[in-house]
Amino acid sequence: MSTEENALSIVALGGANEIGKNMYVIQYADDIVVIDCGSKFPDESLLGIDVIVPEITYLLENRNKVRALIITHGHEDHIGGIPYILKQLNMPIYATRLTLGLIEVKLREHNLLGQTHLKTITPESLLRLGKFKVSFFRTNHSIPDCLGIAFHTPEGTVVHTGDFKFDLTPVNEHYPDIHKMAAIGQKGVLALLSESTNAERPGFTPSERLVGEHIEEAFAKATQKIFISTFASNVHRLQQIVDAARKVNRKLALLGRSMVNVVDVSSELGYLQLPDDMLIDPADVHRFPPHEIVVLCTGSQGEPMAALSRLAASSHRQVEVLRGDTVILAATPIPGNERNVARIVDNLYELGANVIYGSGSVTGMHVSGHASQDELKLMLTLMKPKYFIPIHGEYRMLSQHRSLAESVGVDFDDIFIVKNGDVVDISDGVARQTRKIPTGNTLVDGLGIGDVGNVVLRDRKHMSEDGILIVVITLSRTENKIISGPDTISRGFVYVRESEGLLEEVNRIATASTIKLLEEKANQWSQYKQSIKDEVGKFLWMKTKRRPMILPIIIQI
Repeated sequence: MSTEENALSIVALGGANEIGKNMYVIQYADDIVVIDCGSKFPDESLLGIDVIVPEITYLLENRNKVRALIITHGHEDHIGGIPYILKQLNMPIYATRLTLGLIEVKLREHNLLGQTHLKTITPESLLRLGKFKVSFFRTNHSIPDCLGIAFHTPEGTVVHTGDFKFDLTPVNEHYPDIHKMAAIGQKGVLALLSESTNAERPGFTPSERLVGEHIEEAFAKATQKIFISTFASNVHRLQQIVDAARKVNRKLALLGRSMVNVVDVSSELGYLQLPDDMLIDPADVHRFPPHEIVVLCTGSQGEPMAALSRLAASSHRQVEVLRGDTVILAATPIPGNERNVARIVDNLYELGANVIYGSGSVTGMHVSGHASQDELKLMLTLMKPKYFIPIHGEYRMLSQHRSLAESVGVDFDDIFIVKNGDVVDISDGVARQTRKIPTGNTLVDGLGIGDVGNVVLRDRKHMSEDGILIVVITLSRTENKIISGPDTISRGFVYVRESEGLLEEVNRIATASTIKLLEEKANQWSQYKQSIKDEVGKFLWMKTKRRPMILPIIIQI
């Protein structure tokens, strides 16, 4: 992505036509500012992959132009990629206090905290980053300290909303900066980038305050232990749970690493008001009467290793769910997680628990943190952009958001639905979408960043479906004959004790293949290995209709 001297360019490296791993780039001439650096979790096709982060080849090629990374809020799909990206490209990070606190936890785990420049911003902050003047406005979301960003450039103003909704009765009484949004729109907005997660939902998203009332009602009715699971990052929800526990005189235990981290950071920074004597260690839960305990845990999306899954399977080392306990899932399952959540609910019912679960609109235990259609139209009306780029959503959501923009007066030709890597260039007030830059996914596996590619994933998929067969043969260097083997090792293909005849035939075929090449005086090990793979593979397909990965090992002594 090259820019002319006075051209403004906007591109998404992640998050344009997907939900997750958000990363956007604003460039004017030789100045680049990056917005957000998120991650997302892999689907079942990416075997062994821990997390997915954006590919930053373009940023690495233009590292001298990168002025800053600005974070809109502290959710994983906006900060989860930071430690992995910083290992490739160090840059100053600007974020609000709570967001920085959550980022610091990640950087400390990766031993990056001491070498990273972290700078605190507020809704009143003004930054000068190269040719960019940057201002901010407060928004509401399901985590405190969220910001929208206005980039004031020589070409015009570009606004990025971040994730938002208009909550007019927020739990923390931090109201959205509607007047500031209107003022930005009054001065003129060249381009608006606005999130599209709830573009298919009519009306307004309900206030978070409504959830607190339902939580208090459920707590008052419970007669034994209460287990409640929600997103750890939803500090507003955590505060409501703390307040409800205090009203019914219950102690609070935390289960799950992310829950402990968020509670520690948010209470230390003053975003979570926690009574001094309320928090207890999970190991001490059994020391209190059941009606005095609330357990706040992770796992509302059915994650297999999260605390709620282990509780439902009766495999948690410190706490157990007993008959008559109340379990509340204060979150609506994200599409794709329904099966895992249903399995946990089944297990909890088997344990005799009273389970409150399902859609937040039914249970009252959850509201979305994202703007619905009327709020999206309100943002468009406040900003009155010349050009509109819907972001942060799957294609159907972006398309629906385009229709909403048309309904409030934005021309169809001035709306750009972009995919990751698409570039919107704006020069002399005219926007065009004609170019792409290379982008994609960087796969993180353990400590490896980007070292797992399609070939490795293909092999993993192959092994997961048909297993692996290892054939070991030892040859004499001087006598040019087999002196040991073949020895066949099966993993995930067949059970050895029940398939001795099959494996003996594999050994016979491998022996015959090797002897033939020895007689032909073949001197390339690749010939021996390929011959064994071909001959054994044909035999196994004929006998089993399966194609295990065949790994010949030739040892010469």
